[in-house]
Amino acid sequence: MRTLQSIAIRASVLIMLIMGLAASAFALDLETARTKGLAGEVDNGLLAAPPGAAADAKELMVTINNSRRAEYAKVAAKNNLTLDVVGSMMFQKIYTRLPAGTWVQIEGKWTKKTQ
Repeated sequence: MRTLQSIAIRASVLIMLIMGLAASAFALDLETARTKGLAGEVDNGLLAAPPGAAADAKELMVTINNSRRAEYAKVAAKNNLTLDVVGSMMFQKIYTRLPAGTWVQIEGKWTKKTQ
């Protein structure tokens, strides 16, 4: 019987590998959108437009979010987890790699990452 911790670790590793591959196609564009304040990370593992952002990155965010949702669904189904749990776990991994000043939304509040 697998423990929840074991499943969570395996899911995290799988997500990181998958997102590494998917992100490579969008890395420069996503990084630019984040740097310009056009896209921010939400604690559900998806992207959204932060306060005052122009719609310039909307198409990019839709594309990346669709890709993320598909991968989260695969991981969730494989490990008997909900999409919310997988998205939250991925946000935690993404957050650690974000530079200071990046917009993040945590529990419904937008803020800029400080460290």
